[in-house]
Amino acid sequence: MTTVPTEINAAAVKNSPTEKVTPMMQQYLSIKAEYPDMLVFYRMGDFYELFHSDAEKAARVLGITLTARGSSGGQPIKMCGVPFHSLEGYLAKLVKIGESCAICEQIGDPATSKGPVERKVMRVVTPGTLTDADLLPEKAERPLLAMCIISQRKVATAGLAWLSLASGALKLMEFSGDSRTVTARMQQELERIAPAEVLRGDNADLFDDTLSCHLSFHTSRVPDWHFDVVGGHKALLDQLSVATLTGFGADGLGAAFGAAGALLRYAQSTQGRGLQHVRTLTTETENEFIGLDAATRRNLELTETIRGQESPTLFSLLDHCRTAMGSRLLRHWLHHARRDQAIARSRHQAIAALGQADATGTLSHTLAQVPDIERITTRIALLSARPRDLASLRDGVQQLPALRHAMQRALSDNDGLLAAIHADMATPEACLDLLQRAVALEPAAMVRDGGVFARGFDAELDELRALSENAGQFLVDLETRERARTGIANLRVEYNKVHGFYIEVTHGQTTKVPDDYRRRQTLKNAERYITPELKAFEDKALSAQDKALAREKMLYDQLLADLAPFIGCLQTISKALAQLDALTSLTDHALRHNWCAPQLVDTPCINIAEGRHPVVENQIERFIANDCRFVEERRLLLITGPNMGGKSTFMRQVALITLLAYVGSYVPATSATIGPIDRIFTRIGATDDLAGGRSTFMVEMTESAAILNGATEHSLVLMDEVGRGTSTFDGLALAWAIARHLIDTSRSFSLFATHYFELTQLPESHPTAANVHLSAVEHKDSIVFLHAVQDGPASQSYGLQVAQLAGVPQPVIKAARKHLARLEAQALDATPQLDLFAAPSTDADDQELDAPAHGAPAAASPALRELLDALDDLDPDALTPREALERLYQLKRLTETAQA
Repeated sequence: MTTVPTEINAAAVKNSPTEKVTPMMQQYLSIKAEYPDMLVFYRMGDFYELFHSDAEKAARVLGITLTARGSSGGQPIKMCGVPFHSLEGYLAKLVKIGESCAICEQIGDPATSKGPVERKVMRVVTPGTLTDADLLPEKAERPLLAMCIISQRKVATAGLAWLSLASGALKLMEFSGDSRTVTARMQQELERIAPAEVLRGDNADLFDDTLSCHLSFHTSRVPDWHFDVVGGHKALLDQLSVATLTGFGADGLGAAFGAAGALLRYAQSTQGRGLQHVRTLTTETENEFIGLDAATRRNLELTETIRGQESPTLFSLLDHCRTAMGSRLLRHWLHHARRDQAIARSRHQAIAALGQADATGTLSHTLAQVPDIERITTRIALLSARPRDLASLRDGVQQLPALRHAMQRALSDNDGLLAAIHADMATPEACLDLLQRAVALEPAAMVRDGGVFARGFDAELDELRALSENAGQFLVDLETRERARTGIANLRVEYNKVHGFYIEVTHGQTTKVPDDYRRRQTLKNAERYITPELKAFEDKALSAQDKALAREKMLYDQLLADLAPFIGCLQTISKALAQLDALTSLTDHALRHNWCAPQLVDTPCINIAEGRHPVVENQIERFIANDCRFVEERRLLLITGPNMGGKSTFMRQVALITLLAYVGSYVPATSATIGPIDRIFTRIGATDDLAGGRSTFMVEMTESAAILNGATEHSLVLMDEVGRGTSTFDGLALAWAIARHLIDTSRSFSLFATHYFELTQLPESHPTAANVHLSAVEHKDSIVFLHAVQDGPASQSYGLQVAQLAGVPQPVIKAARKHLARLEAQALDATPQLDLFAAPSTDADDQELDAPAHGAPAAASPALRELLDALDDLDPDALTPREALERLYQLKRLTETAQA
């Protein structure tokens, strides 16, 4: 949680008899006291100023100059500022690092204010309450989440409520259990939702503190009474304008209502108004989505690589979306695959229909002209939409007929997903008509700049604009008429900033001046007059621009109010467009890369023919496709083979193909038949957690424990080289026991990669296990990986060959070969597990290998050394038959000499 200390407390200043503070600083301190944990941007003319500790922090973070003015308590008041027109860029930097900001505006008129101009905080910007396009990532949501935990005896109930303010999507979830279970579940859900900001009560108990140690989300504290369950239930009813929450599946919840109450109160306070775009509620349950824990999301690289980069990932591969709405929805689908097969099948059918109709090209071209209607609608609801938002909305809505026409060929007679999308994209004629009449073709960026409204929309505004823009023509016309009326040929109508508009007549012509002329100024050679008509025009013209700007501001506020009834309709359209864009993107990728439609069945199985890793196949020239078959009597595959042979890639591709099938996408395979899946677990890679005080092996065992405790017969489990972080026998024993548990107890579909060849005996006693291996061919001292999955165990791991490929020095490789030969010779002897801290036993071979390293004389005799050198220099592949025979005799003589 970020806390900004307040150096000067307003109450302390007022209570100090000797402290003298200017009225303006008193006003600032009173506002700052209401937002002690935020950076307060205080509007002063054309700048936003920050003072005291706020200024020090902002200057350091934003790289702006820190200055001082005046003094307080004998110390200069530190301050810094940013231009008002550059505010959004600075806010983006602060929000990115988790800072919250209060924007204080001048709402009074400086001309009429006797004291400091009246100011008020009009907007609060926090990481979880962003709606401005300049502050939000285009292709990701940044939800605000509140958590409420109610403990009764040994049972804890956790309620979550989260809101994507930029889209208006409000969701609830609640679950119970002992504190350990709820903590683990809470971490899993927070990792899935990935909130930008988490709201928690002021008085965090031990349970909350334990949870917070594992989270990196920005946390904001709010009073505990905000989490009142009864108050939260009422807040939901009021927000949704309903009498009961039964229709939203929220009956019987408790802690989730408390979280929702705090969430809505906080969101409304930051926006300074109601959330009229939050009109529906979704209640999520534990069994709704395929479970993916943080390790699985990381290992499968769904939206972020293991190194934290945005590409190459599954999302970056599939995201051919032309709208930001479609990209966000596609990202959501990848992290929230539904267990309900009917949802995935409907998307498969839609992809098939779009592909058969060859509609993706036309749809993509048209969708590229559609703006982010979802977020524009939110800004309309929050009265923060800018003129160009409305112009973009108008242009986007105009594309709906073309999109519906392009979809027409893909529609079938039944009421499928595409038919529903087609119906939801009906053009809102009244809304479009209002936008076309009101908004100029290319409006100004801000209302304050004018030029927002189209001509003909408002007669009074048109007249004011005409007065401002056509003053020159009016003066020419008036001058022509007055010359004709008075007969004064040299009469002139002019303007200056001191006297305004006037009619100038030379002294020789003053006798011809009509009675309605009133003298305004006398010059040496001329008189200047004003007429009632010119005076009326002057009053209008001089104030026309100011009046036009004020009129546009009033009309703009009214336009936003007139668009409010269309918010629900626009939200429906934006959801339909996002679905169409995501489906078009998936269809386009499937057609380009020869992906197939998976078959989802009720029978437990995973049968993939010629499967490929979707991301890796795009990165290399030729990818070797492999099959994978799981059925009731074949539930665990023991995978052996060389390092770099492709074991991890094969395991990940099975998981990704399974996930893609339930996302509703086609999959990279010749065919795929997949049964019910409830969760996907992965235990891949090795890393430690220094901040959490966990070693590499501890992290490995923690992830393994989560799998063994959570996996069911409908889970897919990937475990790679379990047990390698400890001694050989301990690791082997753990790997054996874990594999047996997966076979006998969990009964999950499991891919179990290992270098412990002793495990390959498991299928002999457990018929549901089977051996497969990744093949390789050894040539001389090198290795060629075939990346093909074949039945049966591997013959060896080829570790020394891989080390050689990695550039390990040749002397080390030679020493390793000799030591490996001795170890293999001793493998038949029953030897106890060695104590790591025991003194090593010595033998002649060890001394021989170690002698060169320590600079000691060789232990072997000169004859034996000569024999060994001859063997080292020997290259059988380079010898002719005659040379080979001669070398053989030579080695025989050297051997006889060494034995003598």
